[in-house]
Amino acid sequence: MHYIFGLQKNSRLAQQVELAELALADEFASKKTKQRMFGEFDYAAHTWEKNRRIIARLEHGPQGANPRYVVTDLAGCPKMLYERRYCARGEAENRIKEAQLDLFGRRASCHRFHANQLRLLLAALAYTLMINLRRLALAGTELSQACTATIRTKLLKIGAAVLRNTRRVRVLLASAHPMKHVFLIAARALAP
Repeated sequence: MHYIFGLQKNSRLAQQVELAELALADEFASKKTKQRMFGEFDYAAHTWEKNRRIIARLEHGPQGANPRYVVTDLAGCPKMLYERRYCARGEAENRIKEAQLDLFGRRASCHRFHANQLRLLLAALAYTLMINLRRLALAGTELSQACTATIRTKLLKIGAAVLRNTRRVRVLLASAHPMKHVFLIAARALAP
């Protein structure tokens, strides 16, 4: 089993990267653009049995220094491990948060397990539908990169009149709907 996780800043870690941080600050002062550097070193906290590999992502911009530290036992380039492994984990957490907060995946307040399980499954289904809506119907639109809350509130959570007869169901949207053009593109993309 391998691991990669964030490590809180402390004075000993700051001491390890002090010279590199000064070099980044000088580089930022001369170029006036955000500067970034990756490095690695061995480190052991007082409670650790042995030294472990630390990846340091150092950044200096208009707000000053912004170091981040990651501890890992994975082999490979520090930059690739930080950006492709560690940050990708954060992106997965964002998707989980999206399902929980934007699509009500945290509503498990029933006293019975099966009711809570059904609520969680419905939230997972809603999330799957939103991902596929974005992928299949919203590609090339202003909502192609939007989060599920934005799609839900701007495109789907709108007033409409529903007319139903024996042959068809018609949904009448207001002609002044601000996302009418995106809604039409999505509807056409999803039509059989």
